[in-house]
Amino acid sequence: MAFIALVFALLIEQGRPLPERNFIHHAIARASEAVHRATNAGERQNGVLGWSLIIGSLCALVVALQWLAQWLHPVAVFCLHVAVLYLTIGFRQFSHAFTEVQLALAAGDLAGARRVLATWIHRDAAQAQFADASVSDVCRTTIAHALLASHRHVFGPLIWYVLLPGAVGPVLYRVADMLARRWAQADEPYAWWPRTAFRWIDWLPLRMTAVGFAIVGNFEDAVYAWRGAVAAGTGDDGRALLLASGGGALGLRIADPALEARWAAHEQGYEPAGIEPGPESLRSAVGLVWRSVVLWISLFAMLNAANWLGR
Repeated sequence: MAFIALVFALLIEQGRPLPERNFIHHAIARASEAVHRATNAGERQNGVLGWSLIIGSLCALVVALQWLAQWLHPVAVFCLHVAVLYLTIGFRQFSHAFTEVQLALAAGDLAGARRVLATWIHRDAAQAQFADASVSDVCRTTIAHALLASHRHVFGPLIWYVLLPGAVGPVLYRVADMLARRWAQADEPYAWWPRTAFRWIDWLPLRMTAVGFAIVGNFEDAVYAWRGAVAAGTGDDGRALLLASGGGALGLRIADPALEARWAAHEQGYEPAGIEPGPESLRSAVGLVWRSVVLWISLFAMLNAANWLGR
């Protein structure tokens, strides 16, 4: 049932994408702001309290709805899973920006691609940062951001859907991600726990996503780049590992050049593999993500089939 619910949710999301400004996400954002104002007294334990209130309340709500659905009918459980997965998993929540960059570069509009990319990543002074960016720089940043976004919006919640029974896993992951990013601008003591908690929650999914990229892409280059990241002491940085694996799997140099220089300085004889990305590389990145989706959905299907046969 869980596998079928996942397939249904992905199909619905492809046909009717979840709007960026939807009621559920807006309500969670409003609630997080209210909790932040009510609990922030400038100490770390306040961040723990605020995070626990939001996460605990939403996870308890999902558990209660699932219990009620089980009491009503199996079809109600199926509908609940589809609804939760539709709200937490989906490519179309971020792919429009990637597509706009791809179309702008295909039309030779480098300035337009820079503007779309700057708006997408929401960095301070991003317009000035990309004002002189080359095509290769724009492609590198676009692919890197797309791989990270695919992990946050698809692979992370999907893996937690497999790890935790019921529909709690995707909610835990997506809300923890939202809080870590929304409260990142808060004062350091309050923001410490949301960032730390999400780093723990995301530790295994990040590495599983990186492994998936390596399996469906160029495995040898992905492992080679992963080894360079670990040798340079960035093995605890899941973002660096994900970009190393994704870049190696694509045969592209998408990691930050300064980070690649650090890897080379710490690993004797290490030279960053791959070529500089170009507009054609964007299509390769899309293919890598979709192959990885097929991989994880296939593994999930086999787990469900094994569980059903073992009953």
